[in-house]
Amino acid sequence: MLKKTMSSFRLAALGLAVSGSLMTAQHAAAEVEVAASVAVSSMYFWRGQSLGSGSPAVSGDINVSTAGAYAGIWGSSGDDATGNEYDLYAGYGGEIEGFSYDISVWNYNYPNDPSGQLDTFGALSEVVVSLGFGPVNFTYYDNVAGGTGYEYYTLGAGMGSFSAKLGYSDPDGDDNNYTHLDLTYAYNDNLSFTLSKLDNEELDEAEGGVNEDTLFVVSYSLPIDLK
Repeated sequence: MLKKTMSSFRLAALGLAVSGSLMTAQHAAAEVEVAASVAVSSMYFWRGQSLGSGSPAVSGDINVSTAGAYAGIWGSSGDDATGNEYDLYAGYGGEIEGFSYDISVWNYNYPNDPSGQLDTFGALSEVVVSLGFGPVNFTYYDNVAGGTGYEYYTLGAGMGSFSAKLGYSDPDGDDNNYTHLDLTYAYNDNLSFTLSKLDNEELDEAEGGVNEDTLFVVSYSLPIDLK
């Protein structure tokens, strides 16, 4: 996410000569960053769960950012229940004396949803707020449109090539609350390995058994040069 400012553009726009304005316009254009990537994963891994019955998933994204603001689209081969997916998002983030912050709105779209409930724009949306300091980060997800009014929380930390994330899902009072712990090793900028353990105590008690899954996920991502 680009964190430079456009103060030079604002000053120049007040009344510099035409030549100066052209130079400023070129500088402003350089402030806009466009990035894209494609990725393949051994499964559609989502919040401690496999949504595709362990089948591999292919995804890609394109993102535009400037001065802390960003917007983009992310798409995936989808999951068993809702089919192929594309997400639209926009947000703003930055850092102040070691403290990082980010707020964004995400809209999830499933054009081939068999139920017909999530195949229209705006049918399912979240607001995501993230706060961090150094290697520690806390993120809150709030379902603001569609869905069941669920909430989701994560607390993560990283050190070198290793990172850990604890997630808690609260689907608005039903018996499917669960926690999961993800441990990830990034071999390099492209290849990563994640071991995830899920625990659902309410569902365990309701079913009289153990409903815990341990997942191993391999992911490979590749940036796309758009220059």
